[in-house]
Amino acid sequence: MTLELAASDGMTRRQDLAQSPLAVRGMTVSYGQKPAIFSVDMTVSAGAMTAIVGPNGAGKSTLLKAALGILKPLAGQALVFGQPVDKARDRIAYVPQRASVDWDFPTRVIDVVLMGLYRKLGLLGRVRPAHRATAMDCLRRVGMEDFATRQIGQLSGGQQQRVFLARALAQGADLYLLDEPFAGVDAATEKAIISVLKELRDAGRTVVAVHHDLSTVPEYFDDVFLINTRRIAEGPVAEIFTPENLQATYSGRIAEAQIARIAGA
Repeated sequence: MTLELAASDGMTRRQDLAQSPLAVRGMTVSYGQKPAIFSVDMTVSAGAMTAIVGPNGAGKSTLLKAALGILKPLAGQALVFGQPVDKARDRIAYVPQRASVDWDFPTRVIDVVLMGLYRKLGLLGRVRPAHRATAMDCLRRVGMEDFATRQIGQLSGGQQQRVFLARALAQGADLYLLDEPFAGVDAATEKAIISVLKELRDAGRTVVAVHHDLSTVPEYFDDVFLINTRRIAEGPVAEIFTPENLQATYSGRIAEAQIARIAGA
């Protein structure tokens, strides 16, 4: 490679880091002696819906948590719109796995959604009518406005997931990170969630979701990031979601005929 090409490549990489809503470089996280993810690079496209896909134990959730700083990596960094995560948190909304939340905490649905407005509420946390109106509008968008005064623990799993999405909507973020948003929800909830996420995408927001249902990847997402401890491939679904890449990702755990059908080969 010539010096000119090397310089050009370096400039392109810096531009990618600055322009990407989420750019991860060299991320390594270990649980004990075993790496959960190893030297992972990921560059998320702006204004797109990206699925993080891989087998159980591949490091999908770990990657998101490390990028957010919830887990401390052994190595690597994550940038959000070219900035360290701590300087860009007001541009990020995160929806964790439903199983990781303490649903016995005594709080109402409307109060959960108002938590998404904490930056606007300030230190005193005084809730004004405009804040409640915003929270109710977010509940309406996910079909949960009639449950505003219900205790969060009294809801079904799918309803709880909708409420947490409403909380994320209340943040008015530019980047939405969701950890298995469709896990354990009914078909109606999945349809409602994907509709809201596509609305966000169409409004110029960026959505990244850990996803486990291979059959819906082509329908739901623009881009896909394939991982199995290491990065396997990333890019547009039409180019990356191939039988060859899925075989490499799942290490032969899925029958070839099933992979070919899923990838539309």
